[in-house]
Amino acid sequence: MNIHEYQAKQLLKKFGVPVPRGGVAYTAAEAEQVAKELGGPIWVVKSQIHAGGRGAGRFKDDPNGKGGVRVVKSIDDVKANAAKMIGHILVTKQTGPKGKEVKRIYIEEGCDIKRELYLGCLVDRATSRITMMASTEGGMEIEEVAAKHPEKILKVAIDPAVGMQPFHARQLAFGLGLEGKQINAAVRFMTTMYKTFVELDASIVEINPLVVTGAGEVLALDAKMNFDDNALFRHKDVEELRDESEQDPAELEAGKHELNYIKLSGNIGCMVNGAGLAMATMDIIKLYGGDPANFLDVGGGATRERVSTAFKIILSDANVEGILINIFGGIMRCDVIAEGVVAAAREVSLHVPLVVRLEGTNVELGKKILKESGLPIMSADNLADAAQKIVKAVKEAA
Repeated sequence: MNIHEYQAKQLLKKFGVPVPRGGVAYTAAEAEQVAKELGGPIWVVKSQIHAGGRGAGRFKDDPNGKGGVRVVKSIDDVKANAAKMIGHILVTKQTGPKGKEVKRIYIEEGCDIKRELYLGCLVDRATSRITMMASTEGGMEIEEVAAKHPEKILKVAIDPAVGMQPFHARQLAFGLGLEGKQINAAVRFMTTMYKTFVELDASIVEINPLVVTGAGEVLALDAKMNFDDNALFRHKDVEELRDESEQDPAELEAGKHELNYIKLSGNIGCMVNGAGLAMATMDIIKLYGGDPANFLDVGGGATRERVSTAFKIILSDANVEGILINIFGGIMRCDVIAEGVVAAAREVSLHVPLVVRLEGTNVELGKKILKESGLPIMSADNLADAAQKIVKAVKEAA
């Protein structure tokens, strides 16, 4: 689960991570009031959407104007810029050309920036440990830094048995070229950030930029936090921060039915049981010249109703021109899948090619249900056969 910048800063502040003062606003009038409460002489008006690159982004109705993060020097300018952001579509590198509507903004006090750094905390799959990363190249996309200047990324892998120790933080602080009281400030910042990461079951905490002020303070000027969905039952307060308007409607609906669904850019919809089999199915579609439209794992204990919902979610994507269903019946019975598919196909009036490959428990009954349905469903003997058939059918229908 992802949250907005201002929400991330609220959580970090609770744990003692230093952040600039600020307030959220949903209207230009609210933005004006927040600015008055903060006092001047400089304010930063920030669009709040679930996407990076906001500062370099552009609004659709004002492509030559300023980006989604603006520094202003009067309360009138706060109000004017808020009006130009709220309700408008912001396009960034991460939103794609469609962009996202800005429904709220964050008004923050300005600060005296002396240096911009990068600091991130995540789980490194290579070491199976939480890793703290730092770089002197703050304000830049860390992927770009890693590609062009990998030597400028510092890493510390943290042993879970002892947690992050002050010497870990000092190692990073020295590597960033901090000195004097900045080092102690950075040590407090990093150890508190690590504590936040662990106690909230985060999957990433990213501060970009982490700034050193003229007074030697270390502040989180921006903040990004993602959370492990599987641990949210332990953090109801965090789950309440979910902004459903920022989520893909299909992915949101899938979550309500305990379906693992991720929309992709292709045109062949996939319904599979098991994450590994789903990945293999997408790979073999690509192998035979197709392009998967989604990842969808119905799970091992899916009901007829859940399968039917999954089928409808796939067809809700206007880009889908064909569907491949690949089921290995272990816990999941092939006849249950078949019943769900037939019910959904009749309800939505199936209008794209459909290839079904079933294997495992009750496979013969499942195939019988599909055959006797009277629907134009193509059966496949194996995964390769299924992929070839759906790719061919989609190309012929184009």
